[in-house]
Amino acid sequence: MNRRDFIRTSLAAAATAAGSALMRGALPAAAATAGRAASAPSGGKQKILVLTGSPRREGNSNTLASQFIRGAQEAGHEVARFDAALKKVNPCSACGRCGMNGPCVFNDDFSFVREHLVPANVVVFATPMYYFGISAQLKAVIDRFYAVNGEIHVPKRAVLMMTYANSAASEAQPIISHYELLLSYLGWRDAGQIIVPGVWPVGAINGTRYPDRAYQLGKSI
Repeated sequence: MNRRDFIRTSLAAAATAAGSALMRGALPAAAATAGRAASAPSGGKQKILVLTGSPRREGNSNTLASQFIRGAQEAGHEVARFDAALKKVNPCSACGRCGMNGPCVFNDDFSFVREHLVPANVVVFATPMYYFGISAQLKAVIDRFYAVNGEIHVPKRAVLMMTYANSAASEAQPIISHYELLLSYLGWRDAGQIIVPGVWPVGAINGTRYPDRAYQLGKSI
């Protein structure tokens, strides 16, 4: 059985178990949470999880995240922010103990992500480009999605905000492709991308149009 078939089988088994519990009048809490996330309206108050990957507190991608959050909060949405580079998140060790839908062997700050990721209607990824990829700190968080895989294959929207030093559009494509493939796998829908070239020193993004674009995207999400 290949990996994709295994995942489909695992999700089908989880759905069958949830259906059996429903027949008994006791839907599991995890399934109930996933159902709420799936049925949340695209309009109205949204639960938003913002994941950042920059180790620079005032970094350019963090500026985008802060402006997006400002707009989203002004629009009345509920926002949780997780700065991966300032937290303790162990990389996935591929032990398989979680079964792709259970407790992780690591007791670290990913517990916050897990708490907010499952019910989120919108997930925002904000990262600088490091060596032509997502920052390692954010990638470690994404890899740990494995432990909640069965709960996050529900309709959600996502946003990508990325900054990089050079100006060639081709250099941004690997991160964009990774993001779009992740959404395709999870069944999520893209709600916007803000790709910012030509920024490197801290604060380089200030004075450009991009912080306002992030603010407006947050306000319109």
